[in-house]
Amino acid sequence: MTTVAELPPGFADKVLSAQSTFRSVMNAMARPGTVQRIVASAGAPDGMMHGTAAIALMLFDHDTPIWLDGAMSTSDTAKWLKFHTGAPIVDDAATAGFALIGDPANLPALDRFAFGSSEYPDRSTTLILQVESLSSGAAYELRGPGIDGSTSLTASIEPRDLFDRLAVNATLFPRGVDVVLVAGEEIVAIPRTTRLVNGKD
Repeated sequence: MTTVAELPPGFADKVLSAQSTFRSVMNAMARPGTVQRIVASAGAPDGMMHGTAAIALMLFDHDTPIWLDGAMSTSDTAKWLKFHTGAPIVDDAATAGFALIGDPANLPALDRFAFGSSEYPDRSTTLILQVESLSSGAAYELRGPGIDGSTSLTASIEPRDLFDRLAVNATLFPRGVDVVLVAGEEIVAIPRTTRLVNGKD
């Protein structure tokens, strides 16, 4: 049984690390499809990537319901999140502000998550997907706000049809889901306004 003393640490420097991580996430959201690096030092439970842990430490608190997929649903992860962030873990994905996905190949159908409402589109679930690579793999050409014309993302992403699934955002707007891809210390934001132009291996 893991005790508090045995839990991986949080940020080495809470204030500076949170500020640095915030800038990385905001840069990623402002420039969809571009790779940003999280440099803040933070511990993480087994199965959680450094980037995911830093985002959790920076964003989550006791008012942030979190849903964990099967790969993330371990007692050590739950204890680490509760101790360092206070965020409640929920069983119903539709009530979650964030969903941590450690096994994206088995990502549930997007309609299991909250899309927000026309009046409160921000009351949606942001998906944080851990992927194999954000520097090699298939090529995705993306367009949308924050992108000058189009931008190319080369990444190894599961599920392979992620961008096909995210096409639902176009019909739901301003509702929809936002996605943050994480590979180690690298992150890429795919806001609900970002669209796939084409994708090829």
